[in-house]
Amino acid sequence: MAFNHLPAGVHDALAPLSVTPVTHSVPMAKNHRSDRTPADPASRPSPGTILDRLASGPSRAARITHTEHLPPRTGRHAVWPDRIRTEVIAAVQACGIEHPWAHQALAAEHALDGDSVVVATGTASGKSLAYLVPVMSTLLEGSQAPNGRGATALYLAPTKALAADQCRAVKELSQPLGNAVRPAVYDGDTPFEEREWVRQYANYVLTNPDMLHRGILPSHPRWASFLKSLRYVVIDECHTYRGVFGSHVAQVIRRLRRLCARYDSSPVFLLASATAAEPAVAARRLTGLPVVEVADDASPRGEVVFALWEPPLIELRGERGAPVRRTATAETADLLTDLTVQGVRSVAFVRSRRGAELILVIAQEKLAEVDRSLVRRVAAYRGGYLPEERRALERALHSGDLLGLAATTALELGVDVSGLDAVVIAGYPGTRASLWQQAGRAGRSGQGALAVLVARDDPLDTFLVHHPEALFGQPVESTVLDPDNPYVLAPHLCAAAAEAPLTEEDLDLFGPACADVLPQLEAAKLLRRRTRAWHWTRRERAADLTDIRGAGGRPVQVVEEGTGRLLGTVDAGAAHSTVHEGATHLHQGRTYLVRSLDLEDSVALVEQADPPYSTVARDTTSISILETGTEIPWGAGRLCYGSVEVTNQVVSYLRRRLITGEVLGETKLDLPPRTLRTRAVWWTVTEDQLDEARITPEILGGSLHAAEHASIGMLPLFATCDRWDIGGVSVPLHPDTLLPTVFVYDGHPGGAGFAERAFHTACAWLTATREAIASCECEAGCPSCIQSPKCGNGNDPLHKRGAVRLLTVLLRGAPEKEADDGDGEGTEGIGETEGAGVIRRPPGPRGRR
Repeated sequence: MAFNHLPAGVHDALAPLSVTPVTHSVPMAKNHRSDRTPADPASRPSPGTILDRLASGPSRAARITHTEHLPPRTGRHAVWPDRIRTEVIAAVQACGIEHPWAHQALAAEHALDGDSVVVATGTASGKSLAYLVPVMSTLLEGSQAPNGRGATALYLAPTKALAADQCRAVKELSQPLGNAVRPAVYDGDTPFEEREWVRQYANYVLTNPDMLHRGILPSHPRWASFLKSLRYVVIDECHTYRGVFGSHVAQVIRRLRRLCARYDSSPVFLLASATAAEPAVAARRLTGLPVVEVADDASPRGEVVFALWEPPLIELRGERGAPVRRTATAETADLLTDLTVQGVRSVAFVRSRRGAELILVIAQEKLAEVDRSLVRRVAAYRGGYLPEERRALERALHSGDLLGLAATTALELGVDVSGLDAVVIAGYPGTRASLWQQAGRAGRSGQGALAVLVARDDPLDTFLVHHPEALFGQPVESTVLDPDNPYVLAPHLCAAAAEAPLTEEDLDLFGPACADVLPQLEAAKLLRRRTRAWHWTRRERAADLTDIRGAGGRPVQVVEEGTGRLLGTVDAGAAHSTVHEGATHLHQGRTYLVRSLDLEDSVALVEQADPPYSTVARDTTSISILETGTEIPWGAGRLCYGSVEVTNQVVSYLRRRLITGEVLGETKLDLPPRTLRTRAVWWTVTEDQLDEARITPEILGGSLHAAEHASIGMLPLFATCDRWDIGGVSVPLHPDTLLPTVFVYDGHPGGAGFAERAFHTACAWLTATREAIASCECEAGCPSCIQSPKCGNGNDPLHKRGAVRLLTVLLRGAPEKEADDGDGEGTEGIGETEGAGVIRRPPGPRGRR
């Protein structure tokens, strides 16, 4: 089950940032559970032993740059609140859980008191049980109503896999209660013949924000009896709701609260989060309600060994003759192969769908050389698979048929992967919260855990494996989201008006930005005001105006040309760069070549092939300033934040040899440009500063370009973003500033909060950027410092030493008190820095000169 509620000394929950590291491994405490056969210590190698085997050999051992040991921790028990039904406590005890951990009991007490609460504790610390016990107790009482459904609960998961896993766990836990608790999944995979039963009879509905947005809320009259009785809303893995996706989910939740009020219900929100900075603040922004925080993790944890692994340099040279390292994908595939051969149950996390498939292909080829029977015991798990494929993989993983799995974050989020011994993470996942979440997949049945972070050849990963204190000595990040983003708010106001006429009383619920957005919606004839309410005017479904995951547009279907078989889908926003003509597409370990991309019909036709290369798209970008909201003098230069318009076009793709990454050639593409209005942070330098930094006109473009690349690579350390969520442009003479300028912008309409966070932490961010470039041992620049995998200019020009000198001079002018609001929660804190010279610009565009 997903509760992983184990005795002291045998738990794996990661709360690493509150633990003092030690320099030796500590043996795990013995399992004292009377209802479980003690495991033979010799039957499962310790994390340290597994790592020693992986690192055997002189070349392998040198790849480990740091090893962090976290000792076991004992747990603290409590008792359930006396208001919990005895039948529920008995059902929990029937699963072998005699007493709750202290944080579980405290969370249940808050839930019963009617306080919305967020439980922010380590991985596998029993967060599920903390909210399930009060929910089940309430549902049991409601089952005694005349209609058998006097109380209901709604569970929201960010992925279908997590909802399905939780449904299995709830059914198992509630089995002694008969049909008093009736859980059911309601998502896009639910057969239509089952949906009516769920609406009428289920009292614990498990779904995702997408289905709530598109299916449940627009059809709320059919859900009237469920919503009228709604007592609890559970939001699992709430730390994942960040950026544009989190902002959309925040508005979906506000729509849900509005409809509940119309049905005379006021549900309590129960949120579960990985260890995070200020979880109550983030939960309040997500729900719009006051939220109590429970963050003192009382669960035990087994020994954790965490290794930082840097792949070796290879003989081949990259662009402009730069030294390159072996790819993290190839290195991870080797480690997954070795772990599988050892019989160590493992999962390898990778950032992209393509990466998961590529790791599987390489691992299967290597396993075939050792033992062909092992080939079928590794698989890939990612989004975009058909429902039946996902369910089959989940069953194989739970049964133990699979030894190794290459997975995207579709498996990261809370799915109960019991019995794993090791986790390999191919590249820093973007946030420390995600890093610990992925690492926590190992050891979930109580044994020790091994986690290995394999560095990619980029500035951030290289910085982290040589600065372990940035991972193990820092708190996790604040969750960044902006529900007031007008590009997010506008479609949800339309959807709310379609669900029920939007009144002035409703506007407080949706935030102060409504006053500016509603007149625009009226002018666009999307809403019409009649007396005291706004009404949706179109025949189309208002919920279809937006994709809450920020994909924008209809997903592109990937279809096998010869058979017409649907292989899967690709988000519209990624189609230009991933399924363009000539692109390689991986599915279930098989490679396909894209023969054509029809943007009008959203179809990519592919055929199976076996090319010796992968493809990487190249693009070009231009940018113009629409409005400068805030700017700070940095010496003679300026640091600015505001609105911009970005024009981007995918222009070509590279063919890279598998394993080595060697560039085999470049092919031009003819795809239309796309325009994005978003938010950006930018900085300028003056001619005097260029003279001070000894930047001549010949190296100016390369110096700016190199600083831009490195700063994009380092920003995920300071904002909860991925480098692919942001973009950048550097211009020796920008027409809007008339100065050399470097821009870093959010890659989502209206912004996602990342550029704003960069503005607030600019001094620390750019200082780390300069250090990352200066400390790299290469001569003229490489992927570990200033080269970018997505550069549309082929990483030319770049000037490493010029970038270091330029950033040094810029940072000398940084104000002593940085424009950091301290909590990363928006622009409220900017006013604190006005003594340091913050200038607020009035609304309206800056004239382009």
